[in-house]
Amino acid sequence: MSFRSTINTYFNNHAETSENHENTSLQTHYYKTTKDTGMQMLENLFIHSDGYEINSISKEHGEISVLMKKGKKAFIVATVIMVRPYYTAIDFSVTTESVLPFDFGYSTKVIQQLYQWINKDLSLITTRETS
Repeated sequence: MSFRSTINTYFNNHAETSENHENTSLQTHYYKTTKDTGMQMLENLFIHSDGYEINSISKEHGEISVLMKKGKKAFIVATVIMVRPYYTAIDFSVTTESVLPFDFGYSTKVIQQLYQWINKDLSLITTRETS
């Protein structure tokens, strides 16, 4: 990870995963599951975790928006896309609400923690798309 990316991680209030992200912990994770199972698992995760409140669910678009109320306030959008049968991508976008225009890497840590929780329930295939 470059110096600029490291600085940007700490002095920004937003983090999101992507296919070819420079930070390997923020690369899209692919799981051996279906879209519906992935959506249901995320819904259950947020319902049963303290400090999270589901704002809306769009099963058609594969998106769940969540408000994080415990600790620092944050808005999370989780996206579940089935690339092919039993090969499903899960991405996150996290924006921290604060007085300052940066969160010292908190939004990145939230994404890393969410992936750790998901890895306990779903079978991780890879963090890179394979053709």
